[in-house]
Amino acid sequence: MKYDTIIIGGGLSGLTCAVTLAKSRQGVALVTDGQSCLHFGSGSIDLLGYADDETVGNPFESIQHLPSSHPYRKLRPEQVDAYADEIKEIFSDARLKMKGGTRRNHYRITPIGVAKPAWLTMDELLTVNDVEELKGKSVLLVNIEGFLDFPVQYIADGLKDMGAVVSTASVSSPELEFARKSPTEMRATNIAKYLDSNSSVRNLANELNRLGEQADLMLLPAVFGFEKDDTVALLRQLVKTPLSLIGTIQPSLPGVRIQTRLRQLFQSLGGSFITSNRVNGGDFDGNRLTAVTTDHLEGTRLEADHYVLATGSFLSGGLKSNYEEVYEPVFHLDIDSEADREKWTADYLFDEQPYMAFGLRTTGRFNAVKDGKAVENLYAAGSVLSGNNGIKLADSTGVSMITGLAVAHNILNQ
Repeated sequence: MKYDTIIIGGGLSGLTCAVTLAKSRQGVALVTDGQSCLHFGSGSIDLLGYADDETVGNPFESIQHLPSSHPYRKLRPEQVDAYADEIKEIFSDARLKMKGGTRRNHYRITPIGVAKPAWLTMDELLTVNDVEELKGKSVLLVNIEGFLDFPVQYIADGLKDMGAVVSTASVSSPELEFARKSPTEMRATNIAKYLDSNSSVRNLANELNRLGEQADLMLLPAVFGFEKDDTVALLRQLVKTPLSLIGTIQPSLPGVRIQTRLRQLFQSLGGSFITSNRVNGGDFDGNRLTAVTTDHLEGTRLEADHYVLATGSFLSGGLKSNYEEVYEPVFHLDIDSEADREKWTADYLFDEQPYMAFGLRTTGRFNAVKDGKAVENLYAAGSVLSGNNGIKLADSTGVSMITGLAVAHNILNQ
């Protein structure tokens, strides 16, 4: 089978690249072996949250001062600006309503009650422009009875630290009582399925209104809108108190929604989504990749003019290690890492961990490097790239989308 471009990896970077290429009428196949790290996603895009241990206000300005090894620094500032605008267009095309996206970061509230800087956030999730914004406000934090993936006490303590006056409550409904009969059903994605009908939302809204609390803001776990777009809008219409959501411990419904909508957009543009399959190797002719092989298409070579490796870092298996080295398992590409294994980690858990910046060595156009030579038609994007600690800088989703777009445009401009 022959395509214009084959993308390996179905996470945020792979889907971003795939959508962009498919919009330009390329024949694109995306091959993925399972669910991506979007199932751990916050529902936000963190372009750049921290730099030099300080919170970033304007990410576009701070990007210019990152070390030269950072993936963003392979791009000109005007390219980052243009790709940021393109990110907003992609979410709009995918029917995902986002807020933010200006020259300034806002703050999202994590499932453990910490305010973290973000650039774009799904509309229904709670954000504040300043950590003082909740000071003095009465907040009612409501959990669903039996739902353990929403740590109410941590969130309440975090909101109190921001000056809010917090009270807590729990709620149920006939649909949720049915879900509680099986403990495996009390996960965010499963609860959302029970709450996807208008009648279920109305039943829950009635229970929320019976709480009778006089609050400035009601906060619930993000367990709404698995398939339907208007679930939260209907709930907000029916509940008397202003209402927002906070993300839960994984699986993350906002992250699942982003993955689902981007996949649907890609397929609506004519892209081929090959799932439950793993690329296990490829054939090279000089400095070009000519075909890839997979686990479940035995004897069938997938051929393309261009290839994109977007397999992620250690968590998703895009990078692996043994007692001697860090390596890329599909094509055995060149890695930027420390040769001395003792330098891979820091002794203190909360210090910056060096291994988190390990990744693929690439050219200025994100071409992968093998045996010291650039592979002309093989690119890399996302967290498989070297030079970035996404946790320390709070930029992993931004790097995924920006580099995915950069690779797509490099392919289209050839």
